[in-house]
Amino acid sequence: MPVYPPSLARLIAQLTKLPGIGEKTATRLALFLFRAPTELAESLATSILEVKRQIGFCSTCFNLTDEDPCLICRDPSRDVGNLCVVEEVGDLLALEKAGAFRGRYHVLQGVLAPLDGIGPDNLRIKELLSRLDRNPVGEVILALNPSTEGETTAAYLAGLLRNRGIRVSRIAQGIPMGGDLKYTDAVTLKRALEGRRESS
Repeated sequence: MPVYPPSLARLIAQLTKLPGIGEKTATRLALFLFRAPTELAESLATSILEVKRQIGFCSTCFNLTDEDPCLICRDPSRDVGNLCVVEEVGDLLALEKAGAFRGRYHVLQGVLAPLDGIGPDNLRIKELLSRLDRNPVGEVILALNPSTEGETTAAYLAGLLRNRGIRVSRIAQGIPMGGDLKYTDAVTLKRALEGRRESS
């Protein structure tokens, strides 16, 4: 015999499809939404539908946007000479939140993963090369995650870009704030030492 009314059970089932949401959390959220004012539920449903209907990818950098090109690509105060290549939109948002980069971006929408059937044609690499042909830059910064796939993708892109005479750099990698050297893996320690700079 079902514990929840069918409509509530369907909502719980839908919520469990979201990343990081298990059945307990989905149940808690569903019960919260049931008790919440109708206006909140309607506003949430409207916001979800608006995102699905209005948000797309920028035709220049492949960032999320509701206007094409996106706000970053339209911003005249951005340094057009520096292009930062990232894996996903979340990486772009993290860099923007840090406020350390004022150039333009290019979102690959993934990384090379041959075992998963993801090759260069599955990423926005052709678009990157075409963009650089149209609008040459002084430097391309590869801000890819330090995973095996990220490293493979960075090496692949660096080879392509250097063959075109473009200056290529990688973001520094090392010990995080609050990290402990004795618990840090050997690869991270090696990179931290190689990327050292003069102390100020």
